[in-house]
Amino acid sequence: MNKPQDIDAALLPVISSTEGSLTQRVHQSLKQAILALDFPPGANLRKAPVCERLGVSRAPVADAIARLASEGLVDVVPQSGTRVSYFSMDEIREGVFLREALELATVAKVARDLTEDQRKRLSRNMRLQELLIEDEDIPGFYQADEEFHSMLMDFTGFHRLADVAQTVSLQVSRARMLLLPTPGRVVETLAEHRAIFDAIANRDERAAQDAMHIHLGQLMPRLEELERQKPHLFNLTQKSNCETE
Repeated sequence: MNKPQDIDAALLPVISSTEGSLTQRVHQSLKQAILALDFPPGANLRKAPVCERLGVSRAPVADAIARLASEGLVDVVPQSGTRVSYFSMDEIREGVFLREALELATVAKVARDLTEDQRKRLSRNMRLQELLIEDEDIPGFYQADEEFHSMLMDFTGFHRLADVAQTVSLQVSRARMLLLPTPGRVVETLAEHRAIFDAIANRDERAAQDAMHIHLGQLMPRLEELERQKPHLFNLTQKSNCETE
């Protein structure tokens, strides 16, 4: 078996300009690198390079890693150290199921109660997505994509909804990053977002739910195909590695 690579701590976002306690800021920096796939599944997460990159002691890094472990983003392996978690199809399926339930309820309520200001904000986001595709800015498009969904949840008026959605679909958010570089996928995603936006703007609850169902339904078949193509990213490889250590 090839020895797992170490993380590249130089890819960690700096924490000086972020808010929160030191542990919270270290956690957010590490989490961002993991979700963006800058730290790939299976990579060794060593504390010393993280401390050096972020200019912190080992204590907040250890606390941040414990929090990442509770979120399922890293695995603390006895006698081996900490590794970025492999993808788990079981966890992703569960996350997709829960996220879809929330998203379908969200678009129905937003379509029903949409204000003109909300429509304009969604329209601006759609234009931003188009510009980012023209610029071939995949990371930027991913961020605008996330903002589109977060905005919809915010428009429900339920202030905890976005946090709940992020918690239940954390693995889904990371897995989606694997698919965006797929040729043509961002253009397809934009078209799916456009269908959702048009239905909401027309205050058509059923059409909005149907469009969201189609949009979210693209994920699992694509990830199942990716699992067949790149099994080393998924937890079957992790189990095999652990058995041979």
